[in-house]
Amino acid sequence: MPLLRPNFILMAVAGVMIVLGFLLMAGGSSDWGAFNPDIFSTRRIVVGPTIAFLGFIFMGVGIMYSPRKKK
Repeated sequence: MPLLRPNFILMAVAGVMIVLGFLLMAGGSSDWGAFNPDIFSTRRIVVGPTIAFLGFIFMGVGIMYSPRKKK
């Protein structure tokens, strides 16, 4: 089997990171009637995308990870 249990655990952690990043980016929007300054918050434009990006990188690491065999 090319992917073992540790690979699936790492990929699950990466999936949670990706979902968390997208949830941090979500929120209310601005409309024509009232401006919502929260659309420019640090959480939405820095923290959320960074966590999602790291999750995508970690997903690649989880797929390529090869556990060392004990002697």
